[in-house]
Amino acid sequence: MATESSGSKLIVRNLTKAFRRQRDNRVIKVFDGISLDVHPSEFVCLVGPSGCGKTTLLRILNGLIPYDSGEIFLDGNSVIKPGVDKGFVFQDSSLLPWRTVTDNVILGLEIQGADKKVARERAQKFIDLVGLKGFETHYPYELSGGMQQRVNLARALIVDPEILLMDEPFASLDAQTREIMQSELLKMWVQAKKTVIFVTHQIEEAIYLADRVVVFSARPTKIREIVKIQISRPRPLSVKRTKDFLDYTDQIWEIIQEEVLKSMGREVEERGVVR
Repeated sequence: MATESSGSKLIVRNLTKAFRRQRDNRVIKVFDGISLDVHPSEFVCLVGPSGCGKTTLLRILNGLIPYDSGEIFLDGNSVIKPGVDKGFVFQDSSLLPWRTVTDNVILGLEIQGADKKVARERAQKFIDLVGLKGFETHYPYELSGGMQQRVNLARALIVDPEILLMDEPFASLDAQTREIMQSELLKMWVQAKKTVIFVTHQIEEAIYLADRVVVFSARPTKIREIVKIQISRPRPLSVKRTKDFLDYTDQIWEIIQEEVLKSMGREVEERGVVR
C-alpha cells in the first residue's frame, strides 16, 4: 500500500474543506487541495495569514472535524476520528482547577481505564521531563502560565501519541517565558522523539522550532511554499540573531505579506466595496 511504503508518518492528499456561513448561508471554502507529507520525528510548523485555516487543519488531523474530500493517513491508517494515537495541545492549558499537577497529567490514562497507581508512576516520568519535579501536588492556580502549559504538554505526552498537534500553545505567555518555553520544547522533543505539527502566528517561533515551515496562502487555502530550515541543532536562543535566521524570517514574511494583501483585497470585494 502506497501509504505504508512511503516512509511518511502522516500523509495528507488533496484535502478540501468548506463551511456554510449561518448568517447568509454562503459557502466559504477553506482548503482547496492541501497535500503534505510529514516524516517520523519531524517538527513541522504551520504559518500563514489569519483565518487561513491553520487551527482547522489541526482539528481535522485530530479527527475532531470532518473534511469534505481527500485522504489523511497516520501510519497508513485513515484518520476519521480522535484517538490516543494523536495528542492535542491547545492554546489554553485547560487544566482542571480542582486537580493537582499529577492528577491533571494522568487524566487521559484515567479515561482509558488505566490502573491509577500505574498511571501516577508513569506521570512522574513526564512531570520530570517537562521540568516540574517538586510541583506534583500543586494546583493550577499555584502555577505560572508557562508551568501550566508544561502540565498541558505532559498530559498530551503521557498517552504516548504517534503525533503531537500543537495549536499556538505559547500564544498567551509573555515574551520572555515564550522564548524559554520554545527552548524547553525542543529539549523535550529530542527526548520524546515525537512527530510534531505546530501552529503559530510568529514567524520567528516557527523558524526556531521547525525542520520545515509550511506557509499557507490566503483562503481558499493552498500550501504556498514549504521552507526547509537548514540551521543545525541543537539551537540556542541566540541563533535568532544570526544572518541565516534573519534571512529565513524575511523570506517567509514576504510570502505571508503578499498573501495578507490578497486576503484584504478579497474581503473588501466580498463586502461589496469593490466591484
